[in-house]
Amino acid sequence: MTATGVASEWTDLFVASAGASAALTGLVFVAVSINLDRILALEGLPERALETLLLLLGVVVVSLLALAPNQGATALGLELLVESVAVIVLIAVLVRRSLPPPPERWSPRWRKYTTWRLVLVGAGTVPFLVGALVLLAGGDGLPWVLAGTIGAIVGAVLNAWVLLVEILR
Repeated sequence: MTATGVASEWTDLFVASAGASAALTGLVFVAVSINLDRILALEGLPERALETLLLLLGVVVVSLLALAPNQGATALGLELLVESVAVIVLIAVLVRRSLPPPPERWSPRWRKYTTWRLVLVGAGTVPFLVGALVLLAGGDGLPWVLAGTIGAIVGAVLNAWVLLVEILR
């Protein structure tokens, strides 16, 4: 049986990324539950935990959408557009909620912290949006989807490190 549709040449990649990100999502969920008391005790970490899960879940959803058979570029582009906008908005709300009050927010430490967080989540969300727009414009947006997949997994793993190791220091 062969895959058909705009992403047919990418089937193996999407199968692998769906499986890997689903497994990582489960592991992060269990790991967060093990450190739940510490995560809940530290301001901003519950939001970061949900960010991490959303990054990985986003990869699962994108991969499954791309694996849908007999799907044209416009349909996939629209699906990716809805998914990417939803994830970007949810993560933006989480980042905003986890920021400290204004006087502390503008300190060099918090600016650096916030910049790195935005870079991490941006690398795992924005390329999906770009890929969707390129597909809708008639181009090949799947390389952007690949970049978003890699960015989301790397960002989620770095966030997971903070949630599992750094909070214990």
